[in-house]
Amino acid sequence: MPREFRGVTALTKANVYFDGKVVSHTLVLPDGAKKTLGLMYPGKYHFGTDKAERMEIVAGQCAVKLDGQTAVKNYASGEVFDVPPKSGFEIEIGDGLCEYICSFLP
Repeated sequence: MPREFRGVTALTKANVYFDGKVVSHTLVLPDGAKKTLGLMYPGKYHFGTDKAERMEIVAGQCAVKLDGQTAVKNYASGEVFDVPPKSGFEIEIGDGLCEYICSFLP
């Protein structure tokens, strides 16, 4: 799990979802790849994906159900899950904050 990203451009405008309960900032890496760094407050949220995504949980924990599946899986700090393109996922934060890195995969 990365602790820092060097040589990136950080976009100052926040991505704010669900009345401010999910907030992230976009990083552009030297090779042009994009990631977002964010946090989620307690609640249940659904996100759609255009491109494939990898979610790395930096701190806290969450329960995730990928679109089209019935199983809910729990993830904690240091764990990762992938979401297919043109899909989505439901994520629930029970209590505390869940911090994450979202990478947009090719």
